[in-house]
Amino acid sequence: MKPSLKAALTLLLAACLPITALAANPADWPKKLTVGLIPTESSSHITDRFDNLHTYLEKKLGLPVELKTATDYAGIITAMQFKHIDLAYFGPKSYVEAAQRANAECFVIEVDEAGSKGYHGVIIAKKGTPITSLQAAKGKVFAFTDPNSTSGTLVPTVYFVKDMKIDPEKYFSKVIYSGSHEASMLSVKNGKIDVAATNDLDMKRGEGKSWEKDKDFSILWTSKLIPGSPMAYRKDLPDSLKKALKEAFISYNDVEGLKKLKLKGYATVTDEVYDPIRDQIEVKKQLGKK
Repeated sequence: MKPSLKAALTLLLAACLPITALAANPADWPKKLTVGLIPTESSSHITDRFDNLHTYLEKKLGLPVELKTATDYAGIITAMQFKHIDLAYFGPKSYVEAAQRANAECFVIEVDEAGSKGYHGVIIAKKGTPITSLQAAKGKVFAFTDPNSTSGTLVPTVYFVKDMKIDPEKYFSKVIYSGSHEASMLSVKNGKIDVAATNDLDMKRGEGKSWEKDKDFSILWTSKLIPGSPMAYRKDLPDSLKKALKEAFISYNDVEGLKKLKLKGYATVTDEVYDPIRDQIEVKKQLGKK
């Protein structure tokens, strides 16, 4: 084959390749992308929820992608701190902690099916019990989720102490940490605990599969809107990879995958969106000193 013809064919073949494939996997990118997922539910359930997105990212970026979970939120923060993961699904509070300790930088935020870039914390009891208000919950067993959870610990704690003027450790007969939103809701549903803090988004994710909201739960309290959960990468990743990740998430439109996530999609986000969470963390610290 003549050199000129060979060169022309090479250019033609290159023109037929997707732009993403040509741009994928530059020399400074890692050989594998590792994504951390905070344990809002059991490890098998959360990896299943992200499975379609996982497959999409591999194709879009031209890299193998591994999903990693941990037994608690702190495990994912620590994994990023020691560079065992490249990016992670965080809650608002765990993101703020990761930004401070693990060089994390948010780049997209969840947009729910109604188009909102936020969600609400809720406190629930089992439907059909006498516990129909937080006043009626006095002396009962209460569950937070994880110390680094926003809706499962931070927001309700500030509400208890600042607004209700109560110490949850004294107001309830026993206070525990369930470990995840799923565990809290299942424990309330099954009568293992009386009252729990969780959120409306994770409640939607288990609707019709693990519980039925209107049949199983009484909502005792609903918080103001909380900024949505972000995806965050390590700041020290190559700029080209960070750009590719942001573009990949924003363009994610797989109907079945988004249905699993109970999302409309992802939108760009900047760090200052989570300043109200930092304010709440500071309020909690100050309240703890009194």
